[in-house]
Formats: sequence, C-alpha cells, structure tokens
Amino acid sequence: MIAIPCQHEQRTKIGKDRKGNQRFRCTKCRKTFASDAARPLGNMRIDLDKAVMALSLLLEGMSIRATERLTSLHRDTICDLVLHVGENCERFMANLKGVPVQDIQADEIWSYVYAKDKKKIERGLADELGDSWTFIAIEANTKFVVAYAIGKRDLNTCQQFLNRLKDATVGRFQMTTDGLTMYRNNVPFTLGSRVDFGQLVKTYASTQTETRYSPAQIISAEKSATFGTPDPDRISTSYIERLNLTLRMQMRRFTRLTNGFSKSPDHHRAMQGLFFAWYNWCRKHETLKQTPAMAARLTDRNWTIADLLRSVA
Repeated sequence: MIAIPCQHEQRTKIGKDRKGNQRFRCTKCRKTFASDAARPLGNMRIDLDKAVMALSLLLEGMSIRATERLTSLHRDTICDLVLHVGENCERFMANLKGVPVQDIQADEIWSYVYAKDKKKIERGLADELGDSWTFIAIEANTKFVVAYAIGKRDLNTCQQFLNRLKDATVGRFQMTTDGLTMYRNNVPFTLGSRVDFGQLVKTYASTQTETRYSPAQIISAEKSATFGTPDPDRISTSYIERLNLTLRMQMRRFTRLTNGFSKSPDHHRAMQGLFFAWYNWCRKHETLKQTPAMAARLTDRNWTIADLLRSVA
C-alpha cells in the first residue's frame, strides 16, 4: 500500500541551512526539511489551490486558453505547470513496482505533435515531431494503468513498454493485445513463463487511410492463443479500448479535428504522465466506485490532486 505522505501542517523553525534556506521540523512526524521541501510546485510562484484548479480543468478536457480564461493564469504559466508536474508524474509512473495483476489488456493510441507525419516530411521538420503512439497496459479487473510508453509505433517503443510492464507487475497473468505483429515474439521473450498471451485480431472492410472521420467497419474478430494457455473467454480488448475513449474525451491534445494538439513533445509526454497518474489515484471509476489504485490495494483512500502533487514532488 502506498501511504499518503505527511503534509507537515504543524511545523516549527529550527534554523537555516548553509544556503540560507529556512529549515523546519514537523511536530507530527518529526521530519526535518528545508522550506522548498514543503512546496510541491517547486520554485513556481503560484498558489497550490489555483494550480490544482488549473490541472483539474485540463484533466477534464479544457484547452490551455480556456483554462487561462477561467483561472486568470497566463498560458505560459499553465504550460510550465504542466511540464513541472507532468515530468514528476512520469517518473512516478515509471517507478511503479509490485502491482498485483491478473488480466492485462494492451493497445496503442495515435496522436501527433505539431504536425502529422505527412506534413512533417513536406516541411522538413525535426524527427521528434509528427505522429506519436502511446502503448498502454490496463488491468481489466481494477482498471489500473500499469505501464505506458510514448514514441513511434516501432520495436523500440514496444520493447520499452514491455520492459516497464515486466518491472511494474508481480506474479503470473494473462495478457491480450491486438494483432500487431511485434507483440507476437516480444511478449513471450520479455515476460517469459509469467504470461499467458492471447491476441484479438480484427479484420476491417477497408484501410484506415480510406476512412478519415470514422473507424473502418470490422468484418471479423479472431481470438488466438499465441503463448501459454490463455483463457479464451478472457481474450478481449474491451477495457483498454474504453480507456482510449476516456483519453480522447478528457485530454484536449487527443481530441481529433481540432487545433488543441500538442506543439511540444515535452509537454505532450508530461500531460500524459499527469493524466495516467491522476486516472490511477484521483479519478473515481464509476463501476468500481473507487479509484483504480484503491481497487489494486495500493492505497486506502481517494487521493486529491493536491495529494498527488505532494507525492510525486
């Protein structure tokens, strides 16, 4: 269980450090700390309540400029806030260990930074811009996002994703992915005897390039036991595809056919780190009636965004 850190609300001064920073001692937990340690926003000169409000609006699908109008924070300050908190959340998620899992579903979701690949090539833009793919693994029973990785839809990103999944989980589990060929060999190679691996291969009536505004029609869906002895009844990608919908609905950067897409790869990664940490520890799931972290028994309470900021700082 991940404990909520002491908030150090009751403190006494105990001198200064060699750099002149005020030091405190918490009268509750007796921990000593410098003044910056009690500031989850680091050196940003912004009230915690206003920062929480801005992040809440962004996580509910607001754009940067709409958040600017509602909070009176400058858009540059909001972008700096997203970068600072998001990078902390990204490290927090990458260091997950010992998550109990039984049934993992994995998928990739498409987005882009600054321009799509076609326009990127035409304009001669940097390699880090263009199409971006996020590999995501969710535990079907607790709805906990166990691991994710952001990059191109290639072997390097896939392997990074599987390594994170391996490090974050414990025990044997079943895993289901779509028909992406790079999973077929890399899942058994990375997870070994810990996994029973099945794939759900969907056949479409036309290519995705021919259906710009809506997905292509599905003709058939075949289940295949790729490795080990997966239960055919549990070979499904329904929960991870529902998470993809939540991601597109609640993150403006993923909303199609708008100008809210990311312009910076750093902010694109940071916002996703913030979203997944918030989704796991702060957002109460309507079916579970609790957060995914509570369902996974990683914490015993519903975190607020302020709790998350303090925990990842």
